[in-house]
Parts: sequence; C-alpha cells; structure tokens
Amino acid sequence: MNQTELHSYLEDKLGKAKTQFERTIDCKHTEFDDLYPYMTEQPQFFWYKRYVAWQELLTLVQVAKESEFDWIALFSKKQTNYIETRVLDAKVLDNWYEEKTADSTS
Repeated sequence: MNQTELHSYLEDKLGKAKTQFERTIDCKHTEFDDLYPYMTEQPQFFWYKRYVAWQELLTLVQVAKESEFDWIALFSKKQTNYIETRVLDAKVLDNWYEEKTADSTS
C-alpha cells in the first residue's frame, strides 16, 4: 500500500470512528449494540460503549500519527484537544460538538 492509499484508508477509518463515537454521545444505535444485544437494557452499557468507541478513535489517531497522516484536519480544535488529552470524561461528552452562538449563520 502506497502512502496515498494509506492516507485515504486512514481518513475513511477515522471518519467512521468519529461518527461511531458521536453516535454513542447521542445515544444512537451503533455496531456495538449488534454485538451485545442482550446488554442494551443495562444502563451502564451506554457508558461502556462510549469508552469502547473512544478507545477505537484514540487507537486510529495513534496509527495516523505514526503514519504521518494529518488527522487533525478531520476534527475541530476543541475535539483535537480532547483527543490529545486522551481522557474521556463528562466534559468531552458535554462539549464534543461545537457550540453555536447567537451570531452564527448556520
């Protein structure tokens, strides 16, 4: 696999991992739910799957760094800071998405 193919692969995998993590923040269905369908009734399952998705994201970021891929371009500055800190806490879950101000036009 050449460098261009590797970077394309990493961009795809990081994008999917980011989406998976964001789906866990939003308490939406993920592939992880399909692996453990009997656990979805347990309240701690939602926290557990967040940690699993977070670890997957951190692992792919580490591979991207080692492959000299510009992973930072796929995340906001705030998200990049959370990833570099590596600790998943309530602050990350509460503030992962960029806040929109009253002045924003979107």
